[in-house]
Amino acid sequence: MRSLYVVAYNRCTHYRWAYAGTLWGPSPLICPTCRQSETRVVDSRDDETVVRRRRECLDPVCKHRFTTYERMETPRLMVVKKDGRREQYSREKILSGLRKACEKRPVSEHQLEVVAADMERELFARGESEVPSTTIGEKIMEALRTLDKVAYIRFASVYRSFRDVESFQEELATLLSK
Repeated sequence: MRSLYVVAYNRCTHYRWAYAGTLWGPSPLICPTCRQSETRVVDSRDDETVVRRRRECLDPVCKHRFTTYERMETPRLMVVKKDGRREQYSREKILSGLRKACEKRPVSEHQLEVVAADMERELFARGESEVPSTTIGEKIMEALRTLDKVAYIRFASVYRSFRDVESFQEELATLLSK
């Protein structure tokens, strides 16, 4: 059974709150500024993986507007590291690696989110509870190869841990030949 996970972003101060349902039903969604539980939905937009809702506090003094993103909670997926350790899959860790590789490059945050969502969809579609970290790394490299070649080389240099200039040049040669 899947539960609904709601994250509210307060755009003014960049605070983040997470609300998950309880055994007795969903907990009330509270206003991030006045902490009142009465809010109303002003606007709702569906995306492939997320429902974006603009909400407004019903407190007559507050009237604060904020955005929530609702996403279905996914089943647990464990990542098997190269040394055999197991770690829970983290979308934020993937996005962090993508952001580092694409730093100061003409790649938007939306493009990175699309790459992460596509990869996540592909991994969960496999139906396995464990996935090797090498599979994730290769999928990220494939996506970066088409997105931005400099970001691809940056990611590959860390992922493949080049020991010398020759191995780096070999990777550049294969990139340029494709």
